[in-house]
Amino acid sequence: MGTPSNLLLKLSKRLFPNSEEQEKFLDALANPQSFSPCILWCQAKLATSPFLTETPTPWQPQFIDRLSLPEKPGKHSLHEQGYYYCLDFSSVFAASVLLAIQEPVKIIFDMCAAPGGKSIFAWKLFQPELLISNEVIGKRLGMLISNFKRCHIKPSVIVNADSSIFATQIPQSSDLVLVDAPCSGQSLLAKGDKALGCFHASLINKSANRQKRIIANSSRLVKSNGYLAYMTCTYSPEENEEVCQWFLKRFPEFISVEIPHLSHYQSHLSSIPCYRIFPQTNLGAGAFTALFKNTQSSESTNISTDTFSPVWMNLNMDS
Repeated sequence: MGTPSNLLLKLSKRLFPNSEEQEKFLDALANPQSFSPCILWCQAKLATSPFLTETPTPWQPQFIDRLSLPEKPGKHSLHEQGYYYCLDFSSVFAASVLLAIQEPVKIIFDMCAAPGGKSIFAWKLFQPELLISNEVIGKRLGMLISNFKRCHIKPSVIVNADSSIFATQIPQSSDLVLVDAPCSGQSLLAKGDKALGCFHASLINKSANRQKRIIANSSRLVKSNGYLAYMTCTYSPEENEEVCQWFLKRFPEFISVEIPHLSHYQSHLSSIPCYRIFPQTNLGAGAFTALFKNTQSSESTNISTDTFSPVWMNLNMDS
């Protein structure tokens, strides 16, 4: 990556209170590393793993295995047979806030679903009556459909529409809504990928405004006593803590939920419970996550697979 830009230097100082952590963060971006691959067992986990695995974290679900380098699970025959889904451990960290939910979860709506990892995590954890996974970007639908079919994720529906449509048509319909929000993608740098302009204020502000619109629309889908999970794979506070603070101020019926198993990762940039990992932890390139609960009493909307046909593209994976 070369010499850190002034924008990145300023960000590092905001993220970390001491210079040693700032240097570790900058070094992780300047010298990308390979992170341990990870698999989510969609079918029953094999008694004997075909892969070498790392010691699980205390909060790692039983259906997740973090593999040793240089394992390549995507090339194994079990992958093609749909036994597991490959994802990075940053995604596991972000989705692990769902482990704090103790109530039954019957309807799950994933607002920004492709390529499908968070949807599949929630499906495996809760075994819902219905999983609805939305992807507004048409060219990303193919990978989402392919992953769901390969991994036999059902009963499920894949839809393709803007968040505002769902907010109007199926309010208070879901026990859990996931918002893995589009972002500036700064953590891509820690994996050696490109993310042009990711530290510029114009892109960050554009992303934050879009995130606020999506989370606001998504909140309309959450049933009374239901949950909304917000996640990104970027570092900027404008796209993370500040979006959460804005959301709670705008929608006071929601409260933030403390996640005890992630207390070590709580962000110091906000007074509300929200959590981060950074690439220097060696767990993953980076993630932000927070969980909210709707405390407002309201009448729910009943939905089923038939709700999404023919208004939206109905791809019921049971058929």
